[in-house]
Amino acid sequence: MTRFRLRAAISEVWWKALGRAGLTRERWERLPLTARRAVVVTTWVGIGLVLTAAFGVWQWSALAVAAVVLFLLVPPWDRLGVGRVRVGRFFAPAAVLALAIAYPYYAGGANLAGMPQLPIFGPLPQMSTMVVMMIFVMMALGLNFVVGYAGLLDLGYVAFYAMGAYMAGWFASSQFSNQNVNLGAVGILPGTTGFHFSIWLVLLMAGIATALIGVIIGLPTLRLRGDYLAIVTLGFGEIMPQIAQNGNDLFGTGFNLTNGTGGITPIDGPGFGHWIHDHIGLPLNYLNVQDTPSVPGGFDTVFFWTALALVLITVFCSARLRDSRLGRAWIAIREDEVAAAAMGVPLMRTKTWSYATGAFFGGVAGAFYASYRSGTFPDDFFFNISVFILSMVILGGMGSIWGVIVGACFLAYLDREGLSNVGAWINDKVLPCNGGTPPAGKVIGHGCIDVPGIEFGIFGAIIVIVMLFRPEGLIPSRRRAQELHEGVHDEPLYDVSH
Repeated sequence: MTRFRLRAAISEVWWKALGRAGLTRERWERLPLTARRAVVVTTWVGIGLVLTAAFGVWQWSALAVAAVVLFLLVPPWDRLGVGRVRVGRFFAPAAVLALAIAYPYYAGGANLAGMPQLPIFGPLPQMSTMVVMMIFVMMALGLNFVVGYAGLLDLGYVAFYAMGAYMAGWFASSQFSNQNVNLGAVGILPGTTGFHFSIWLVLLMAGIATALIGVIIGLPTLRLRGDYLAIVTLGFGEIMPQIAQNGNDLFGTGFNLTNGTGGITPIDGPGFGHWIHDHIGLPLNYLNVQDTPSVPGGFDTVFFWTALALVLITVFCSARLRDSRLGRAWIAIREDEVAAAAMGVPLMRTKTWSYATGAFFGGVAGAFYASYRSGTFPDDFFFNISVFILSMVILGGMGSIWGVIVGACFLAYLDREGLSNVGAWINDKVLPCNGGTPPAGKVIGHGCIDVPGIEFGIFGAIIVIVMLFRPEGLIPSRRRAQELHEGVHDEPLYDVSH
């Protein structure tokens, strides 16, 4: 109730201020929807340009960025259609996809110098950061099957991510040196031993294996609900890091499964082999791709494009499953499990499918990330990663594909670059430290603020603020927003009949 009263107070002050400028609420609501959207978008874009010029690093390319934003958001593209088919609803996603594919050409490598730097956050993400962002988007979309669609709180999602990464370590490295199997791998030197399967095959194997693990974990645990389910999944999430750390002597048998704290490295890189490279031009071996005008950013760029393709597959599966019979069953369980069971929804089977589906994409993401890093290490799979991915889903909007993408990109960027840039800006502009020259009226501080050192506190504060003021997330699904804002109200039978 406090949140709604605060919103009402802010809204009242806002409309009073606009009323004095001649724009009353009644006059605003009489404007066409396109005109209102144009005013709102233009206002925010103008504020962004002013802030960039005042506190960031201005480049004239900022005007081009502003023009693209206005072009995408102002016209009612979703209303355009041919006959009864609204083809316009595909325009915005296609435009965003085109901008993402072309990102290395206007913001990758040396091209980044020509782009404006945002206030506080600094320059746009580097290509290596973009790769990690896409991988976390894929994992967040996978967790969205469990948390967003089925409404099951999973605190052990990192176990699937770790399982996929170690699948790449087992089948695309020299971990098992007493074997000598090569099945489509690229870049393998003569005399190299171990299992060396093609990374594309390993991705599929990792997805299937983690899906089976999801079923095995789900069968004994999904009978639980709420906090009990969360505690059990937390337990499974804690088991995997311990196995990874101590797997060099698995259960005292002397069998080296995970190479312990040293991890498994190097892991083979992706590639398409000589025939496809010679006839189609796709990279022979990703790890050997150089930074050229046709591929700015080198191997980071081809990894980014591949991760983007994996994200598109995940988005397609998410959208199709959400609108399928299985997806409607997941949503029914999320809204009211008892009512869903009464209507004939098989709870255990439906919940298990959500676990297996989310685990599949988590495993694929883990295997691809291990191939990108050319190694897998137990320090990458602790509990905080599960919370981090869950925070992405909550921040963007549970059950919303676009929301989860935005939430994952934002938090992954903060983790990789954003908080470091924020800390540098604060220590340089606001609280100069270590003998720096302070701005007028400022006092030199005793030491620099280590913003990345308190990143999980910052992430926690972001989630608390979102839960207080926008619990449905930044870009919520329409159904979820209605649930949280309108709720379910019982109407007396007498009132219905009269």
